Amino acid sequence: MELAEMQALERVLELGQQHLQVQCLRRVDDGTGQTYPLYGIALGSTDPEAPAAGYFGGVHGLERIGAEVVISFLHTIVMRLQWDSSLHRQLEHVRLLFMPIVNPGGMALGTRANPRGVDLMRNAPVQAVADVPWLLGGQLRSPYLPWYRGEPGAPMEAENQVLCEWVAREMLSRPFSVALDCHSGFGMRDRIWFPFAHTRQPMAHLAEMVALRNVFFQTYSHHQYIFEPQSLQYLTHGDVWDYLYLQALERAVVFLPLTLEMGSWLWIKKNPRQLFSRHGIFNPLIAHRQQRVLRRHQSLLDFVGRAAAGQALWRPSPQARAALHDEALAQWY
Repeated sequence: MELAEMQALERVLELGQQHLQVQCLRRVDDGTGQTYPLYGIALGSTDPEAPAAGYFGGVHGLERIGAEVVISFLHTIVMRLQWDSSLHRQLEHVRLLFMPIVNPGGMALGTRANPRGVDLMRNAPVQAVADVPWLLGGQLRSPYLPWYRGEPGAPMEAENQVLCEWVAREMLSRPFSVALDCHSGFGMRDRIWFPFAHTRQPMAHLAEMVALRNVFFQTYSHHQYIFEPQSLQYLTHGDVWDYLYLQALERAVVFLPLTLEMGSWLWIKKNPRQLFSRHGIFNPLIAHRQQRVLRRHQSLLDFVGRAAAGQALWRPSPQARAALHDEALAQWY
């Protein structure tokens, strides 16, 4: 089965072959015998101490717009490299990493889960410390029900193993990195979530998250985002970014994972007929709305890379961390 998003990604890789380091990290099966590559793409500084920004999409195969946003941004980067000297200078100080389609098998099948029926964002070995919403928080009953976590005690799914190994190698080996994972399907507002999903306790780098939030809001004063911990909405088992953040704590590095949740209910409000399409619940189906969504988030993705490159200028000093931590506690906890 041909996958349009994979074809679009491979066209961008061909355009950018002069600048991109591309690895096929693994091929995964969609259950019908068709296999798809899991691409890891890198460009920029090769200094192992340089900060990194990572962009991820397509974790849930049904949410195609997340992969499309990341592929569109990668295309912008590739085209800017042909003429933008400021981007070349930026890339001397930062490493940009892309995994635009984490779950190509699920995307080809039109399912949220991977071809084995496992929700990759409920599959990591992280257990919620309080009650989670029924089914939504992750369930062990059956792959025929949504939000299935996988067999108890089994290794993570192949897609998650590749994701986690690549992030550990490329990002958690550095003193500082930030990730943005693009999703859709939560409400009528665009949200930026950060850990934790498995507990309502604040993360260790809450001050850094507030500082990052503040510099984004100050720079883009007309933004449309709600910035909050995921736990403010609901808890889940098996969140991959919680799992990787906990690994970063063990390595004593700063890793700030963000999740963009594009508010797909807004698209349904404008075109209620989308409710009758499985893809329409999570993706804009009308061409001009899709183009608007692709434009809408480019500033955020660009900011993530610039924030990583300039992290020394906005990260809080030891003296400022306590005040920022208290600010966050008052707002979210």
